[in-house]
Amino acid sequence: MSSSYRHIIRIARTDIDGSQKLDRALSAVKGVGRRLARAIVKVAKLNPDQRAGYITDAEVAKIEEVLQDPSKHGIPQWMLNRQKDMTSGNNKHLIGADLDFQLKMDIDYLMKTKNWRGVRHGLGLKVRGQRTRTTGRRGRTVGVSRKRRA
Repeated sequence: MSSSYRHIIRIARTDIDGSQKLDRALSAVKGVGRRLARAIVKVAKLNPDQRAGYITDAEVAKIEEVLQDPSKHGIPQWMLNRQKDMTSGNNKHLIGADLDFQLKMDIDYLMKTKNWRGVRHGLGLKVRGQRTRTTGRRGRTVGVSRKRRA
């Protein structure tokens, strides 16, 4: 273990807390969950019980290399968040701002094609079949109002 401790580590344009264990700390990156974080640590041959503040710059570079293309490093395709991408047809994994941008583009595509989900997104209503009779009210008065007696 290295003797230099850093409180904050920069991995994939995200600040990581150095006091957490490595696999838990990696899940702070948007698009990386606990399971993928454990797989990345295993592929990079790092100690998952090590605190993130003690990893070296070479280990950070190795983690970022695995994050760029996880399937090239032996991580199975079912762990990726973009399987059979609509535009390219490839399996890829997006993280950070790229994930946010792609999600926005997907919703815009649904709205443009006048898909049911796109119409619901456009109207600001619930999309996944939830009930809307009593929930999802924003900006309106909720409840029953009675007349005041004089």
